[in-house]
Amino acid sequence: MRITLFFYLCTEQKPNKMDIRRIIFLLLTVSFTFSLPAQNIDINTLKTINKWKVHGLSRGLSASGVILPVGVPAAMGLYALIKKDQPMLKDAVYIGTSVIEAVGITYAAKHIIGRDRPFVKYPDKIHAYGAPDADSPSFPSGHTAAAFSLATSLSITYPKWYVIAPSAVWACGVGFARMNQGVHYPSDVVTGAAIGVGCAFANIYVNRWLNKVLFGRQIK
Repeated sequence: MRITLFFYLCTEQKPNKMDIRRIIFLLLTVSFTFSLPAQNIDINTLKTINKWKVHGLSRGLSASGVILPVGVPAAMGLYALIKKDQPMLKDAVYIGTSVIEAVGITYAAKHIIGRDRPFVKYPDKIHAYGAPDADSPSFPSGHTAAAFSLATSLSITYPKWYVIAPSAVWACGVGFARMNQGVHYPSDVVTGAAIGVGCAFANIYVNRWLNKVLFGRQIK
């Protein structure tokens, strides 16, 4: 369902304000539903995923959830400055600010909610792989929020199947990796994904104002 919604939203060339309100309402509803304390289905699902022997792949995917959301807009912006390509620079600003918003919201939510990591709360059930920070709160997943924000904003900017499909698969892979490593509940990941998608769509309107400030006219 999440991938289907992602594909539908990203193929909409020019979502109107009513569409954005409905999207944000839906994402907030999903976030509220999954923000409840971890129930049996949450921990049982995590136990199953945590046991899958793909932890090496998960380490790589997890690292990419930090590197790509920073690297992609930065590389686009640098290339645009060198080539004096203003349309690409606008795209880089939109993608970069979408990621920044998603990371900022998740960081604030983590410290307001203060949910323990699953390997901390259930040390007898969940094993942590890699080098997780036990003191960092769990809810929501910042890696997943950044990944979905990048994937969604890229797909909105370049609405082609060869951008949307790998972006969606990669973002879902980052979310899976965070669970496989034992550092996030499924509800952390789903909420992080909702925040990432929501920020990318909401930032369409924020970015129109920002482009007017930075470049002197609104992006068309």
